Amino acid sequence: MLTVDFTRFPLAAGDRVLDLGCGAGRHAFECYRRGAQVVALDQNAEEIAEVAKWFAAMKEAGEAPAGASATAMEGDALALPFPDESFDVVIISEVMEHIPDDKGVLAEMVRVLKPGGRIAVTVPRYGPEKVCWALSDEYHEVEGGHIRIYKADELLGKMREAGLKPYGTHHAHALHSPYWWLKCAFGVDNDKALPVKAYHKLLVWDIMKKPALTRVAEQLLNPVVGKSFVAYATKPHLPAADAEATA
Repeated sequence: MLTVDFTRFPLAAGDRVLDLGCGAGRHAFECYRRGAQVVALDQNAEEIAEVAKWFAAMKEAGEAPAGASATAMEGDALALPFPDESFDVVIISEVMEHIPDDKGVLAEMVRVLKPGGRIAVTVPRYGPEKVCWALSDEYHEVEGGHIRIYKADELLGKMREAGLKPYGTHHAHALHSPYWWLKCAFGVDNDKALPVKAYHKLLVWDIMKKPALTRVAEQLLNPVVGKSFVAYATKPHLPAADAEATA
């Protein structure tokens, strides 16, 4: 299940991609399939080990084209172990709401992104997320949990302050909002509640089968109750005079 829409976020074969806070690796895997040179980075050693296994399995199965590469590594989002201007593309999906110093993370992403490069940022959307917080303290008052709820203008403003130029936004995963409301209402760790189990089966069926009916329904509902807010931006090239002064 991808949150980034690659029709709005073009990726060319050979692009060097950083999936920052990659988690289970869903976006890193898609970039690898598209022929990119992918680095998946996360601070969670167990998840990185699993991502590395999946990269190896994909290579063995021939799922990635010739020239593509994939590396999984542990790292700190606030101190990325890469030189300046190392990547053509940076993706950070459902991560910034966990990090106290979100401006520091943005600064690091901009540092390692090449001029003209593209960045995709996804965070929980304000409205659906507020409902989750209202229904359950357990949802967000946990170690490593969500520490803030972004309004769209706030996130875009921070991206601009970091030196990025936003060029597009959208919402995603409307069908997942009711699932999380149910989880919060019945207990975040209570997977046995009948409404939660039933809705989870629906989501799994939708992800596996991708029926036209639910695809259309989600497209119509995304602007209203989409669970995620997605923003795309570029890192502008320095004007010639500024580039010469920097050099």
